[in-house]
Amino acid sequence: MRIVVSSALSFTLLCSTAWAVEPTTEAAPSQNATVVVAQNPLQPIPANKPTTTRNPISGNSPQDIENRKLTAEQIAKNKMLQEAKVKALVHDQTTRLQQLEKANLDALTQNQELQLKNDNLGVQVQVLQSERSAQMFLYGATTLAVGVLLGFLIASYVYAKRRRQW
Repeated sequence: MRIVVSSALSFTLLCSTAWAVEPTTEAAPSQNATVVVAQNPLQPIPANKPTTTRNPISGNSPQDIENRKLTAEQIAKNKMLQEAKVKALVHDQTTRLQQLEKANLDALTQNQELQLKNDNLGVQVQVLQSERSAQMFLYGATTLAVGVLLGFLIASYVYAKRRRQW
């Protein structure tokens, strides 16, 4: 039993994902890595993501040297573009939030109105049901009264007819 427990414990330690964690270190960009300048001025350029040159043979041309360097103006422009995009997204989200809040308030108002109408209709249904039962009671009472009167009339007619025959 002791052997089974110890082998199972050692197996779980060997198979554990905690031992397979790689150390995280930030690698400094190498000297061969260059940053390519974007052709579209609205598209931001990632400043910390180096890319390799497309033509490794002509690595020292003036155009390649200009493409490698990312000036402070371009970094500032990219940062401003990103901030503008974030502000636009925030503004868009606040606009949507306001629209949703307005729609929610309208829906709540409509819900309350419909609940009031439902309550009023429920009361009307109860009144109509009670009126209907009262009306049926009156019909029954009238029928009973007419039946009793007819019974008395018929009984008195039959009783009077018997007297005449004697």
